[in-house]
Amino acid sequence: MRIQLSEHFNFRKLFLFVTPSIVMMVFTSVYSVVDGLFVSNVVGSEAVAAITRIFPIIIVLGSIGFMIGAGGSALVSKTMGEGDRERANSYFSFLVYVTLAIGVVIAVAGQFAVPSIARLLGAKGKTYEYCVLYGRVLLGAQPFFILQNIFQSFFVAAEKPTLGLIVTAAAGVTNIVLDAVLIIGFRLGLAGAAAATAASQVLGGVVPIIYFSLKNTSLLRLTKTKFYGRALLKSCTNGSSEFLSNVSAAVITMLYNFQVDKFAGDDGVAAYGAIAYVTMIFYSLFMGYTVGSAPLIAYNYGAQNKDELKNLFKKSLLILGITGIAMTALSEALGYPFVKMFGYTDELFDMTLRGFRIYSCVFLIVGFNMFGSSLFTALNNGLVSAVISSLRIAFCITAVMVFPLVWGIDGVWAAASFAEVFAIASTLLFVFLFRKKYGY
Repeated sequence: MRIQLSEHFNFRKLFLFVTPSIVMMVFTSVYSVVDGLFVSNVVGSEAVAAITRIFPIIIVLGSIGFMIGAGGSALVSKTMGEGDRERANSYFSFLVYVTLAIGVVIAVAGQFAVPSIARLLGAKGKTYEYCVLYGRVLLGAQPFFILQNIFQSFFVAAEKPTLGLIVTAAAGVTNIVLDAVLIIGFRLGLAGAAAATAASQVLGGVVPIIYFSLKNTSLLRLTKTKFYGRALLKSCTNGSSEFLSNVSAAVITMLYNFQVDKFAGDDGVAAYGAIAYVTMIFYSLFMGYTVGSAPLIAYNYGAQNKDELKNLFKKSLLILGITGIAMTALSEALGYPFVKMFGYTDELFDMTLRGFRIYSCVFLIVGFNMFGSSLFTALNNGLVSAVISSLRIAFCITAVMVFPLVWGIDGVWAAASFAEVFAIASTLLFVFLFRKKYGY
């Protein structure tokens, strides 16, 4: 059943529309976790520590796709809501071409920068060698990874969220199958894991290019375009909160690595690596909802349909609240089997399980903060969205640096929850201040 952006959304229709985006984000996280499981069980904890150190840099650079995708899809959806389909397609095409060019520049420059980055992140010995190897392979595939990220938003704006899910699922299956073939079958170790991930990213970036280049039944198509400086600036500033959110996650990951390294060395970094892999799945539920619902908000804002904005806003808060409670309960109940999958020694397993159970309280709150930032992006107010994300970054950095001084390594695990508590106060303030202007 095709659901249009212009429809009225009850709970059933809203679930049907956002579910492909949620499943898409969850699937992306799952195959990242499977990647980690292969590495931890076959290659070892040093390789996990290496990936945990270098992967945040890959995510930061890939976030350019999320930024242009989130900000650009909001602009394109708003333009369609105003009734100008031709200009919307021209904006879409221009943003995709610019994103591809940026990805190529990053891929080339990254090959020279990886060794210095690995040293800066504190990698030594075998862990350093793994960092350089993994980083160079993944940066080589960066143009496709960035394209994959931008199309996650544009598939929804094109009213084809299910197709976006299919592409992501195909990329994920490719990664998992190649993990087994290259790591176990050909015994290529971490190089095999990196190659498998890179191949999946190439698939995830190339297939959408082909689809949107051909005649299709979606709202969008790649066409001839011209340079739209203001549209690019608007997309980047409007999507800056999504970029900052991903950057903050990467920065916090690096700070976590430094802090746990201080208390437990590479074992601590490996423990955090496992926690990060598992919690990534839970975060992706909230991220998928924001990606799926943002074009609906942007379209109705462009159409000045305030009744539907109110409807989407209220339903979203209820959905996120229930999901947050369920995710926290689930993570507490299933912490043991989740951590057990990584095949760690008893001491490292105990450290990881305790850390995961403390960390998981964050799911009660984090969905509201993600949605608050996404809400203002969809409303084409990139400034407020960026301020919300910036405050989250500031609170997270402060918490991860301060709380370990009081509670040691437990303070590292608890930092995220305390940071989100402070962040939600600022999110609620902005939501309250702008409620009359936007009418949600």
